[in-house]
Amino acid sequence: MKLQDYLLDRRVPFDVLRHDDTFDSQHLAESVHVSGRLVAKTVLLRMDHGYHYAVAILPATHLIDLEAVGRLLGGARMELATEYEIAQRCPDCETGVLPPFGSMYDLETVLDESLRNTEQIVFEANTHQEAIRMAGEDFMKLENPLVGDFARPRANKPAVSSR
Repeated sequence: MKLQDYLLDRRVPFDVLRHDDTFDSQHLAESVHVSGRLVAKTVLLRMDHGYHYAVAILPATHLIDLEAVGRLLGGARMELATEYEIAQRCPDCETGVLPPFGSMYDLETVLDESLRNTEQIVFEANTHQEAIRMAGEDFMKLENPLVGDFARPRANKPAVSSR
């Protein structure tokens, strides 16, 4: 299902931000003139050697700490999924695009604590040329993600970069 249809069906207000092709969350932030702290980077995680998957959402300005996400998800062993795995789970999206709604794909969604109370959130839609901006409160009500502390500023190690 196209993300815009998903949001319309649920009567959630949002704006579509059209932009030139972007292939990572930092460039998306630049392209739509929004702080990287408000742009949600969405990462598909492979849990326990591919038996389960989860969608992790963190600010574009941060890196994911896989061990912290694993602890949040009950001690699961976490790995970054491949673009092929993303394409398998999100066939309605362009290659490499993963919206922050795991519920659309029967996946658990985890959100970094830093995005919990954000006034607005911006993220890729189904393509590399469209972003969605919506109220953070609406996102939280619709997705009801598991919230935890797993994003680290880019200067910290051993976090893993994604996209």
